[in-house]
Amino acid sequence: MRVVKASTTLTRATLTLLAGGALAQLAPLLLGPFIARLFTPEAMGLYTQFITVAAALAVAASLRYEQALPLTREDRQARALLALSLRLLALAVCISAPLAWALHAAGWLPLPALLPLAVLTIGVLQVLTLWANRAQCFKALAASRVMQLGGGAALQLALGWALWQGVAAGREAAWALALAPLLAQALACLWLLRPAPAGGWLAALGGGAVAGQEIRAAARDHKDFALINTPHAFLSTLQDALAVALLVAWSGEAAAGFWGLALRYLKAPATLIGGAVSQALYPRLAAASPDEGRRMVRQVMGLLGIAGLCLMALLLAAGPWLFEHLFGPPWRGAGELARALAPYIAAHLVASPLAVVTMAWRAQGWALRLALVGQAAFIGALALGLWRGGLLGGAWAVSAVMAPYFGWYFWRLAHWRDVPPPPQGDTA
Repeated sequence: MRVVKASTTLTRATLTLLAGGALAQLAPLLLGPFIARLFTPEAMGLYTQFITVAAALAVAASLRYEQALPLTREDRQARALLALSLRLLALAVCISAPLAWALHAAGWLPLPALLPLAVLTIGVLQVLTLWANRAQCFKALAASRVMQLGGGAALQLALGWALWQGVAAGREAAWALALAPLLAQALACLWLLRPAPAGGWLAALGGGAVAGQEIRAAARDHKDFALINTPHAFLSTLQDALAVALLVAWSGEAAAGFWGLALRYLKAPATLIGGAVSQALYPRLAAASPDEGRRMVRQVMGLLGIAGLCLMALLLAAGPWLFEHLFGPPWRGAGELARALAPYIAAHLVASPLAVVTMAWRAQGWALRLALVGQAAFIGALALGLWRGGLLGGAWAVSAVMAPYFGWYFWRLAHWRDVPPPPQGDTA
């Protein structure tokens, strides 16, 4: 009975988040073809270069302490973690301003003025999402997701239409692609302000409701998130930034635009399905027995594996045709890229929600070591493929290397032995 109850609750939470995610993904998917006709591949390439650098910095802004929120059982401990996360985020925003201009001067970052805003909005949304996840406010999470993704696409379309009327054109319009999702993320945060911590959000930022020693204790108790999970997450996003940098250096801004558009659409199923599954799975795994936890993980991998194989078959058969007809003839190159990346994308769809498994099972050190191998393999394969075969050569090399890598990862999780028992007094 306990297993059935846990499974039913997980299914209900997942479906709630999945419904919100589906609605959130619908607007970008429907508006994307119109947006692609308003912006050039060069503008999309500059936007992709900016957002990958911004994401790499923002993911580490609060040293990932917010990821520990669903694991805390006492409200006071959760408030200490929240205060710690918000303070670290504020410091990161201050640091990001001079860093943005340094990166811009080195030629690594376009649109430097927007970087502090990106770190702020992405970082705050991360913290509030995990705070709402701890409270199991799944409807608010779903609504926030709709605002974040749907609102971002709508604003990109509106700004693109204004620029198309003659205000700006070509690569100079890249700022509009970057600003729109940041404004949408700021609006998405509004949905997650309830429940507020004791004393309100200003008190949480200042730590007024929590003693300084409690904040320091929270930092010590969950130091693995700062010392292990943060490098893991940062290097994962840095992989995207380095990949785009390689594409710009060897193939130009248009190639980066093809890469950005293709991955935005190809990873949409992982964002939709994986995001909903991981948010629902994480707190359940933390409270599940070892046998229940392994059962949940295997079920998730099996179901997502079927979806991944279907997506791969579609891309291999009709990727170029789909992109040309959806986005226009200038974007057929993105469809060729999508075909070459199909095996990698299928494996990524399965892997996307599984990052929370190693956090819940306290195996972050192992996950970091494996991720370092995977990231080095990804960048090495892309660089070698670009050198020997151009853009498509790089994409096929990535698929050839990453498919077996993910296969090993799935096998290890399915047969994980050291699953920790749930904390005393908890029930699944």
